[in-house]
Amino acid sequence: MGTSSWTAASPRPASLRRRGAVLERAILDAALEQLSTVGWKGLTMEGVAAGAQTGKAAVYRRWPSKEDLVADALQAGLPRFDEAPDLGTLREDLLALCRQARDAMYSRPGFALRSVIHECDTQEAERFQGVIYEGVIEPSVRLLRQVITHGIERGEVRPDAANGYVFDVMPAMMMYRTKISACEWNDQDVEEMIDRLMIPLLRPVGD
Repeated sequence: MGTSSWTAASPRPASLRRRGAVLERAILDAALEQLSTVGWKGLTMEGVAAGAQTGKAAVYRRWPSKEDLVADALQAGLPRFDEAPDLGTLREDLLALCRQARDAMYSRPGFALRSVIHECDTQEAERFQGVIYEGVIEPSVRLLRQVITHGIERGEVRPDAANGYVFDVMPAMMMYRTKISACEWNDQDVEEMIDRLMIPLLRPVGD
């Protein structure tokens, strides 16, 4: 009887009694996992709750819709890039930056973001424009601007190359080739894009 009494009185597992920020983090992680495995269309609030080992009501109390949950999950999960590489040459800086972007694209948050971009309809996608701009586009352009500015200071880049069209080229190429051609951007792909596209586009006239 002592054993059965102890069993009846034993506490529930800690994972089922989480509260506050710990539970919210588990739910956001479960949402990213769902997005990266079953995609936007396959994600359900019930599936997220099961992945987080909590009740559906706990999810809905915090996020009234799937769009709200996914927006917060992406904001919390996307990697942060604070400083541009400064390795001494334009080529090495571009390679390092491109590899950073590639690793982010193929991380769990990266797969989650791509499922949203590729599967959402136009109306749904509008909900995520701010997340995509602030979490992906703005940091990418900002770091590329820094790399190109360093190249101008070293004389490797012509001054008029620091413009919005040039800043868009590398991120746009990576997204296009990933989506349309299923390019996985191995090291050879990265080097060829830098050597055949970016360096000729940026170098001073006459070099």
